[in-house]
Amino acid sequence: MKKTAKKLVVTGLVVSSLMVGATVGASSEKAELMKANAVKFFGSSTSSISSSVAIPHNYHTLYFSGTVPSVINRNGETLYDRYGDTETQAISILEKFKADLEGKGLSMSDITYLRVYVVPDPALDGKIDYDGWFKAYAKYFNTDENPVKTARSTVGVEGLVNSDWLIEIEAEVAYTGGK
Repeated sequence: MKKTAKKLVVTGLVVSSLMVGATVGASSEKAELMKANAVKFFGSSTSSISSSVAIPHNYHTLYFSGTVPSVINRNGETLYDRYGDTETQAISILEKFKADLEGKGLSMSDITYLRVYVVPDPALDGKIDYDGWFKAYAKYFNTDENPVKTARSTVGVEGLVNSDWLIEIEAEVAYTGGK
């Protein structure tokens, strides 16, 4: 092997070793974060949601089934009279979570994940009102009062059990045994 070729091979091995070392170092930092005794939210600081959430082994979990909006006016003529638009319905559901959590000694900041189902809104030519949902979410999460940014999935679906419902939400909660 020529001297130049040997030098390239050695340089390549050194650079590869440094890259592996940096990757292992970054991985071990993340692994240490995963071992923390507190819920850890990961993701971009500019996003309104977390990309992932790590829940320590010493936490308990609580799962909310698909929760639907409360009736505003049972005798209303339209779905909007009976339940409201997507934003109003979402706020209704989030308020249910809030009341239920407070009754258990917990809060909205204990929610770690939301799975959201939204349907087409007849008033929007059959388009899904994602903005209505995002506005409702922004009133409860990633705020001064509650800086938590949940991990979240929002899924457009054809319909829900009641044709008046525009949104249904499931929630996952993590809390310590002391609560």
